[in-house]
Amino acid sequence: MLIKTGREGFIHSIASEITPEAAYRERRQLLKLMAGGVAGAALASWASREAIAQVQRPGKLAALPGAKSAVAGAATMEKVTEYKDATSYNNFYEFGTDKSDPAQNAHTLKTRPWVVEVEGLVKKPGKFAIDDLLKLAPMEERIYRLRCVEGWSMVIPWEGYSLSALINKVEPLGNAKFVEFVTLADPKTMPFVGSRVLDWPYVEGLRMDEAMHPLTLLSFGMYGEVLPNQNGAPVRIVVPWKYGFKSAKSIVKIRFTEKEPPTAWNKAAANEYGFYSNVNPNVDHPRWSQATERRIGEDGLFAKKRKTLMFNGYEQQVGQLYAGMDLKKNY
Repeated sequence: MLIKTGREGFIHSIASEITPEAAYRERRQLLKLMAGGVAGAALASWASREAIAQVQRPGKLAALPGAKSAVAGAATMEKVTEYKDATSYNNFYEFGTDKSDPAQNAHTLKTRPWVVEVEGLVKKPGKFAIDDLLKLAPMEERIYRLRCVEGWSMVIPWEGYSLSALINKVEPLGNAKFVEFVTLADPKTMPFVGSRVLDWPYVEGLRMDEAMHPLTLLSFGMYGEVLPNQNGAPVRIVVPWKYGFKSAKSIVKIRFTEKEPPTAWNKAAANEYGFYSNVNPNVDHPRWSQATERRIGEDGLFAKKRKTLMFNGYEQQVGQLYAGMDLKKNY
């Protein structure tokens, strides 16, 4: 494996050799259990994520009520993932690469005051305090599936409103083709910022029609409360038909551009993490299949996996966005 650091300060590597530390440590834990001949109770304990920190809910967070959304596809009849699982099993590399790290470390994040700057190809650029963003449009509750590229999934009730409400307010110019999301990168409150896992700050992006789609959510809460820090407080996006890493957390800047913005994971390993990253069971990750997924909460090391749904089950709502595109080339 060739590793070299440059001006950006992150690892360049053969894409197929990049393994998230979280996955590596989980495999190590399993191998230890198997090597020790511990099958029954110990393996069940591993499967139920005993190694994942089950942090106490720090009191009830501030309520963030939202009416049921009327947007087609913004609800599912599937069982909602338990709050304790959704808030203790996370990817948020600014706070560590293990799934339990964000819940353990994100208490250092300061979410007030908070300002989101909107810039680039818009008629009305500006800075929005978080409380102003909260009042920009009526709050809704949307129960969305969340699918991770690593093969696990959840069902979460999010609180927010369509990102299009903010986009319409700032009036993009005709040559604005993409929307870029820049997240906070503060080494004082985010202990893993500066690590060579990624090029900081974490950046994601959407094509304009994706950003404008009614299902794309600007989210401020979950489970009827404000977002916990480890889930992207105080504001994030949720793009339910894409793999979870596309839904940028703790956003501080939204930029409108003519060219496709370079994004964090695409820069780190373009062969593994494409710009579009639509959930697609027919396009495998170079190192594992995407045809099935493990729903968090359906415990047991050998529990039957679910079949992955095209566009994470939102094909009827978003499939037309990609008409005529080669989804294996534009993965």
